[in-house]
Amino acid sequence: MKTLVIVRHGKSAWDDPSLSDHQRPLAKRGLRDGPVMGARLADWGPPVDRVISSSAVRALATAELVTGEMGLPWDEIQVEDDLYHATETEMLELIQEQDDYLDGLMLFGHNPGMTYLVNDLSDLDLENLPTCGVAILQFEVESWTEIGDVLASTAAFDYPKRKD
Repeated sequence: MKTLVIVRHGKSAWDDPSLSDHQRPLAKRGLRDGPVMGARLADWGPPVDRVISSSAVRALATAELVTGEMGLPWDEIQVEDDLYHATETEMLELIQEQDDYLDGLMLFGHNPGMTYLVNDLSDLDLENLPTCGVAILQFEVESWTEIGDVLASTAAFDYPKRKD
């Protein structure tokens, strides 16, 4: 069984036009939503053996907030420049390159690639993975290379504004 946790970065701030897209920080809402989603993931308890984040400031900040709330060592987050605006195909290639001894992988990145990836790998039919939205996909496979050949056997979706 392999578990893939896909997290879109939190809401970003647009108030400093001198910053490049890559350097935009989280907005107040993003700073608030990250710990909320981290707490929900901590309660759900998906296995996470490796965390990989886009190098964009807003994605890495989201990764640190979420993993901190989950009790994961945020200083071990792998930063991957290629996740910055990666296509679903590029993200799938990264997933398929993972070591098979890992049971759980968490990715932090950007749309539209993340929404397309979730839809390609599951029976979820998301119009949009919202900011700080999370998709948890489980696959009945032994190797990460098999992901993409089969759909997730279970798929869950959550986002900060969801009401219980």
